[in-house]
Amino acid sequence: MDPVAAATSLHRALEAGESGSALRRHFTADAVTVERPNLIKPNGARTPLAEMLANSEKGVGLLASQKYDVHSALVSGDTAILRLTWTGVLRDGRQLVAHIAQFVDTRNGLISAVETFDCYEPF
Repeated sequence: MDPVAAATSLHRALEAGESGSALRRHFTADAVTVERPNLIKPNGARTPLAEMLANSEKGVGLLASQKYDVHSALVSGDTAILRLTWTGVLRDGRQLVAHIAQFVDTRNGLISAVETFDCYEPF
C-alpha cells in the first residue's frame, strides 16, 4: 500500500468509528504519533502505539462523529505529506475543527509514525 493510501485508510477507519485493537492493522508494532504543540496539547505529545489505541477508544466516547477532508497529498519516499481539515462533532453537538499538516511515515505498507501539526479553530 502506498503511503497516501495507508494514511487515508486510517482516516476512513476512524470516521467509521473504529477504535482500539481494530486499528492495529494500520500500524507497525513500533509506531508512534508526534503531536506538535496545539490548543488541546500545549506541550505536544509523543505517543506509542498502545497508548494511541487506548486514546482512540476514549475518542469514540467523546465524539459523535469525525471527518477527515484531505485537500492535498504528496509522497516523498515512504512518507505521505497531507494537508487536511479534521472536523469532530462532540456528543453534545459542539463542533471542533482543525487544519492539519500531517506527515505519515510507512514501512511495508503500514504506518510507522505520524507527525501532526494541528491548528484548531477557536472553541
